[in-house]
Amino acid sequence: MSVHEASVEARGSEPSRQHQVVIVGGGAGGITVAARLRRARPDADVAIVEPSDHHYYQPLWTLVGGGVVRKEITRRDERDLIPEGVAWIRDAVARFEPDRNRVYTLDGGEIRYDWLVVAAGIQLQWDAVKGLPETLGRNGVCSNYAYEQCERTWETIRSFRGGTAIFTMPPPPIKCAGAPQKIMYLADDHFRRAAVRDTTRIVYVTGTPTMFSVKEYAATLDRVCERKGIERNFQHKLVELRPEQREAVVVNLQTGEEKVLAYDMIHVTPPQGPPDVVKRSPLADAAGWVEVDKHTLRHPRYPNVFALGDASSLPTSRTAAAVRQEAPVLVANLLAAMRGGAGTASYDGYAACPIPTGYGKLLLAEFDYDLRPAPTFPFLDTTKEHWIYYQMKRYALPVLYWRFMLKGLA
Repeated sequence: MSVHEASVEARGSEPSRQHQVVIVGGGAGGITVAARLRRARPDADVAIVEPSDHHYYQPLWTLVGGGVVRKEITRRDERDLIPEGVAWIRDAVARFEPDRNRVYTLDGGEIRYDWLVVAAGIQLQWDAVKGLPETLGRNGVCSNYAYEQCERTWETIRSFRGGTAIFTMPPPPIKCAGAPQKIMYLADDHFRRAAVRDTTRIVYVTGTPTMFSVKEYAATLDRVCERKGIERNFQHKLVELRPEQREAVVVNLQTGEEKVLAYDMIHVTPPQGPPDVVKRSPLADAAGWVEVDKHTLRHPRYPNVFALGDASSLPTSRTAAAVRQEAPVLVANLLAAMRGGAGTASYDGYAACPIPTGYGKLLLAEFDYDLRPAPTFPFLDTTKEHWIYYQMKRYALPVLYWRFMLKGLA
């Protein structure tokens, strides 16, 4: 066992332990914050609490479901990503006690901290749709929202021979709110290549009132749907699947009226919400997310607590691109607080959602808290689809994630 491997083999079964900074969650937010902290303060005593042995680059699951890449390239061993010198507590948090500066793990361990960073992710609620858990991956039902399922999406799309294909999006917030329609556009392209599009009806069922929250990008996506002949059902959500009859029950969020849609295949995005351990903790706001100031990422009631990413109350999209901008702000303000200062770094709500509108075409939606386009490359019109952005999603962004973002370099 290497020195680095030994440094990350800490176990949550110890009855009590103390760390200067405890990070709950070893996903994109937790690893990035830990890496940046250690680069800025090599002597910092940092621990990550994370039960999973694997780490996933989830933005590529759309391309797995579209038959472009294999799912295995989206997974790495967690141990290889824990920054040098950071303790890995391989357990899950069962309870937060911020009044006592403690968290407790499922194995019964007590972890005391000086500073806490919560990056606990989001909870997928498969059972919120009646009939979904027992039929997922079978009977024409698929989803890109799980590593074990995304290749089955491609199998479902590839074997489709015409009929009605439904793609659903629940009311937000969800992680990567563009993902429910990304796979729909790739499926449309494949159906055309397979010569089954003429006998196919594509229906998008979404809990939102428009295709996208930023009007400039919504207008482009409306045109994409019109070009592709995609039907849109706004402000509807999926509440039940009847797999034997291949029927989906959806409800109108404005009137409460239910209607039944027949399908031959259906891609389901599960409802999502804050993790239960966060929702029932003193850290939560009224909606169940970790309450933080939207600019400083610091908790308003517990000044030694910070949060970022999917589990936070930040009113922006839950994407890796958002986390990449949140992390340096959080770390700067945490380091200032550790020195006794207030911290002046400010997050403007930047988020990005790369939306493939077909094989080789992509709309790069970048925006801020005010829902204004915030392009990284202003010389390219981001309200239009571009080939180069598709190549960036396929090849460049995974490299940026694995080799730079998770190492605290970008």
